[in-house]
Amino acid sequence: MKIPPLLRPALSLLLAFSVLAAGPAAAADKAAPVKLEGLRQGTPLNQDNPPANNRQERDHPVGERDFVQMPPLIPHTISGYQITKNFNKCMDCHAWQKTKESGATKISVTHFRTRDGIELDSVSPRRYFCTQCHVPQSDAKPLVANTYERAKGMK
Repeated sequence: MKIPPLLRPALSLLLAFSVLAAGPAAAADKAAPVKLEGLRQGTPLNQDNPPANNRQERDHPVGERDFVQMPPLIPHTISGYQITKNFNKCMDCHAWQKTKESGATKISVTHFRTRDGIELDSVSPRRYFCTQCHVPQSDAKPLVANTYERAKGMK
C-alpha cells in the first residue's frame, strides 16, 4: 500500500504521539503503589479516632495594654486563618459558646453592639473582621526611635 505524500506528515505525527503516550502508561504499571491516607488517618473503622487537639498554643504571654480602649493583642499566630464575610476562623475558639472547650478569651460584649447601640444576638458586622483592630503580638524592634510612654493610668 502506497501512502499519499500529503498524509505522510500527519501519519508521522500520529505515530510519534502514540509512542510518546504509550511510554508513561507502560512505566506507570511498574511504578511502586501509592499509599493513600484517608480522613481516618489509619484508624480502623471499628475504633474511634483520638480527639483532635485544636487548642491554639500561645506564642507570647498576654500583652499589657498601653492606652485605654486599646484592643487586646493576639498572643498566637494567625497565619493561614480565614476571615471572610462567610467564615471567621477566630470564632472557632472565641465565640461565647466555644470558650469553655477551647480555653480562649470570650469576645467582648461590645462586639455585639451596633454603632447605634442596639444589642444583637451575634457579633455586629462592624466587629466581625477581627484583624481590623486586633493584631498578633510580635517581638519586632521599632524601626524609628521614639519617646512613646504608656498612658499614666495604664502603668
